[in-house]
Amino acid sequence: MNHPRTTREGIRIHATGDFAGMRAAGAAVAQILDEVGPLVQPGVTTGALDDFIRGRVHALGATSATIGYRGYQHASCISVNHVVCHGIPGQAIPKGRDETISRDLEKRRDSDALLPGDILNIDVTVILDGWFGDSSRMYVAGEPSARARRLIQVTHDSLMKGIEAVRPGNTFGDIGAVIQAHAESHGMSVVRDFCGHGIGRVFHAPPNVLHYGKAGKGPMLEEGMFFTIEPMLNLGRAETHVLADDWTAVTRDKSLSAQFEHAVGVTADGCEIFTLSPAGHFYPAI
Repeated sequence: MNHPRTTREGIRIHATGDFAGMRAAGAAVAQILDEVGPLVQPGVTTGALDDFIRGRVHALGATSATIGYRGYQHASCISVNHVVCHGIPGQAIPKGRDETISRDLEKRRDSDALLPGDILNIDVTVILDGWFGDSSRMYVAGEPSARARRLIQVTHDSLMKGIEAVRPGNTFGDIGAVIQAHAESHGMSVVRDFCGHGIGRVFHAPPNVLHYGKAGKGPMLEEGMFFTIEPMLNLGRAETHVLADDWTAVTRDKSLSAQFEHAVGVTADGCEIFTLSPAGHFYPAI
């Protein structure tokens, strides 16, 4: 692994020394996600959370990878309740079912202020010394419903089971298969419209890391591959819909959705997680 190369599938094989760059970028984004956690409270706006994140990216000597990416103008994506991914901070939160009261009751939304019981994914990507750190976590404003709590737990565990499958000789299909099996064993669906991706000195690169599939299928994992695993699980059906802003993806049935994401590198005997929480706060204290 002393000389970088590219597989026939276009997947970059990084050199041993490249792990240090990813480790530093991952630590920076994980620190930011640790620091934003205490700010997630009822009444706080997603715009205020993004402003904080923008400031912390700058203070750490990093650059936001999302500001200016395909016209996007924010330092994070903040996805609340039935927003699956790519929620825009500062934009009024789309109406969805209020799982804390009744599955058929619409929340009244006219702003981006969080309501008690809201669950949200915050996704941040930074560039540090040319390396991309990318991670997302779930947070809760106040107390979650029992259904939301269970969704968050199963989503977190699905990610960790996928990471356990990362080792040389396994395949990307092995990762997707264990995630899908765990999610569906708990009656939840895996979103198929979005996936993980290769990462390193570029934001998105081959391969597409699917969170479903068949064991033994897909490219074989090799030492030196860097990629994200970021399963999105829904309490309802897997189908999503992108709103008119061309970013915000929501569940078609307005059921709750959750996501966790780590960036990892394949090692000689397993993998290294680049985006571990310095304070051990990756999973919300709920």
